[in-house]
Amino acid sequence: MAKTNEMVVQTIIESGIKHAFTLPGLGVTWSLPAFYDRRQELDVVLARSEWVASIMAQAAGRLMGRPSVLMGQGPWLTTMGAVGILEAHFSGTPMVILADTSDYDGYGQMGVYQTMTGDYGGADAMASMKPITKYCTYATAPEEAIYGMQMAIKHASLPRTGPAAVIMKSTIIRREVPETFKPTIYPSAGYYAYTPARPDREAVQKLAEMIDAASAPVIVAGNGVLAAGAGAALQTLAERAGIAVVTSYNGKGAIGENSDAAAGMMGNWGHRAANRVVAQSDLVVMLGASMGPDYTRFRDPGLIRPGDQKLVQIDIDPRNAGWVYPVDLAITGDVADVLAMLDQIGLDRSAARNRLDRLRAIKTRNGYFDLPDLPAAQGSVHHADVVRGLQAFIEPKDLLTLDAGSNRIWATFGLRMPVPGQIMSPGGTGVMGWSAPAATAAKIVRPDRRVTCVTGDGGFMMTLNSLPTAVQRGLDVVYLVFNNAGLGMVRDNLGEKRIAVDFNDIDYVRVAEGMGARGLTVTHRDQVREALEEGHRMGGPVVIDVKVDPEASHHPASDHDPL
Repeated sequence: MAKTNEMVVQTIIESGIKHAFTLPGLGVTWSLPAFYDRRQELDVVLARSEWVASIMAQAAGRLMGRPSVLMGQGPWLTTMGAVGILEAHFSGTPMVILADTSDYDGYGQMGVYQTMTGDYGGADAMASMKPITKYCTYATAPEEAIYGMQMAIKHASLPRTGPAAVIMKSTIIRREVPETFKPTIYPSAGYYAYTPARPDREAVQKLAEMIDAASAPVIVAGNGVLAAGAGAALQTLAERAGIAVVTSYNGKGAIGENSDAAAGMMGNWGHRAANRVVAQSDLVVMLGASMGPDYTRFRDPGLIRPGDQKLVQIDIDPRNAGWVYPVDLAITGDVADVLAMLDQIGLDRSAARNRLDRLRAIKTRNGYFDLPDLPAAQGSVHHADVVRGLQAFIEPKDLLTLDAGSNRIWATFGLRMPVPGQIMSPGGTGVMGWSAPAATAAKIVRPDRRVTCVTGDGGFMMTLNSLPTAVQRGLDVVYLVFNNAGLGMVRDNLGEKRIAVDFNDIDYVRVAEGMGARGLTVTHRDQVREALEEGHRMGGPVVIDVKVDPEASHHPASDHDPL
């Protein structure tokens, strides 16, 4: 007879999921024989911590547009593993979580150590997971585990996508499944049937009229554009009609940033040009963008002005329209469908040239085309030098993952990605340590891309154990470390009262070599591009330790000035 773990794995495979990320313990250990038997159909990736596994699963889901599985022992997946689950929750990434209650053989009511049943003396896995998932179920019988997995995959995959969890009582994992289920279990495919709702054509017609009537329309492109794979369509439409495009943090690189229509990322840690394009617009179209305070300069009253500007919000979830700002028009639908309908209706192109000329003037005045040349101490480089070297290196085949802190601020400020969808960042949470696991997973699920991790020394040290996974799998990933021996962004903000922000300098080349990877050191601005090219030529995981001047600040890459 089949066992619960075998039927759960069968459900995962028949649902089209290709990857599972784990550091196994207890219940997942008991499940591994079932995964072993199906290892040709489902790739199980061993990470070195639940934290790293969770980020890998989230990044894989974001890149593929369908869920991967994150699995681990209950107490650790619901705590350390919550990092990637939170990012999936906030950024709308499909993910399926498989955990257990760690109650061993039914001792949960007696306070056995690690227990997550919610009983006296233990903790509660369900209570931990429910607030940060779209769907969470506690399976106490084999049929509940199978059906629960079907429902988790369904919820994770439907708009707005996100994480969904199945927590199994440990005692059922190896239990034999009865030949006749009560209630009956049916094949998975029928549960996943879904026809997406189409946008209302009259509403899209109204939007077309508003764009035609505007003198300075702007589109704020968010994560929804990337999730829909609609960047190229947006770029074409914007260039033809002369519509400026700025992005949220999560939407960075939604269109080619050398486009005449592109104006960069908005927000305090965005670009001056993007913020002023929005502030000087008469029509703001929010396209798959939540308009969160983090990239609206914390609701700067001069940036978005309800009643003065016309505001339109387009989102796949109707709850998001008018969430942060009241709007004049709300359209529910996938942004790709809205763009296709706008293209069918046709926009007036007669004002395109004047609009784009006006946009170029704003970009020129606000330094969009310039990257500052800033000094650095002998034997080190400035953040701007690293970005300049990256920019000279990037081609359409590249995929970059970003982290948090000064390195991310300079990358989002200064990089101009040539084609849509080349850059990923932890925009849901802004968590440190995201980039290295994300890059590692990216190469696993997208082996056709040239993958570079862009991170700081603080974040890289947090998830340095991504390297052994890359070594074990022979992954060609370059990890570019902005090494300024400290928490650069926090250090900048503290001024003269520095405390708890300075690290001892670490030789990441020697660390990489000790883990079986290879390394290069950069101490001069002219070496950055050469090191990137050499690192990718070398093959296998390579760490580039870029010695960044600790006194180099993120402030020149920020915009806190009045609009």
